[in-house]
Amino acid sequence: MNIFRLEARKLMRHDDAIFKFQAKVLMRTILHFGLLLWAIFPLQATAADYQLGSGDIVHITVYDHPELTTDTRVDEQGKIGFPLIGGVSVAGKTAAAAQALIASALEKGDFLKKPQVNLIVTEYRSKQVSVLGLVNKPGKYPLDSASTVSDLLALAGGVAEDGADEIILIHNQDGKSQKFKINTKSLFQDGRVDLNYQVTGGDVIFVPRAAIFYIYGEVQKPGAYRLTGNLNVMQAVSLGGGITPRGTQRGIQIRRNDKDGKPVKIHAALTDRVRENDVVYVKESLF
Repeated sequence: MNIFRLEARKLMRHDDAIFKFQAKVLMRTILHFGLLLWAIFPLQATAADYQLGSGDIVHITVYDHPELTTDTRVDEQGKIGFPLIGGVSVAGKTAAAAQALIASALEKGDFLKKPQVNLIVTEYRSKQVSVLGLVNKPGKYPLDSASTVSDLLALAGGVAEDGADEIILIHNQDGKSQKFKINTKSLFQDGRVDLNYQVTGGDVIFVPRAAIFYIYGEVQKPGAYRLTGNLNVMQAVSLGGGITPRGTQRGIQIRRNDKDGKPVKIHAALTDRVRENDVVYVKESLF
């Protein structure tokens, strides 16, 4: 009777570990879906505060004067060329400020009275952020408004399935670089808005590969698995589908490299913690 109770408890622990793992997978799916929604319905969709810079392409029109319609690029000196008034310095100015400057120059030059100028940025090229590593769409993304880490992750399609929970932001300002580590679970699940840093042109967001471990030998589903939290040997075996009828709990080893990089074999207890790149090996029972 005690044997049946023991086996029932083992099954319950096994089912509980699988349930927790499935819950983590579901949470990552929800997080990924949330990022996609963020990309479709951004919270900071306005570009009104965007400051023009070298490389940006702008489209300028003047009401009732189609002959003045201009498509031009902000040059390296931060200027654009416009009919009648020549070069106009627009770098560091918003679209509204730039169009007011053009209107003022047209009026002061006695070309037009109270001109209605409209300036639209058609291509944002002066300020870009690189999103690299394990995201679904790595690349350079233009900043068309005040943007945060979550905005850029959304533009990049979210963290890939094998991406780590902890990402890196390299922030460049005044010729100096700062490195920040951001836990995406804390940011999105716990609502840690203090981790949602503002990004500026030249910043880099890097998503490393998630830590993994391996399980082989007498388990139902050998292979590589994502290492989450303080995973122990019993939980690792559960992720591997449990021990086969030919395996034994008394024959579990952890194979890892020591501080000198040499492989060592450790007789493992079920409560031992699993580390990154560990190989959990379940031996065949001799009886």
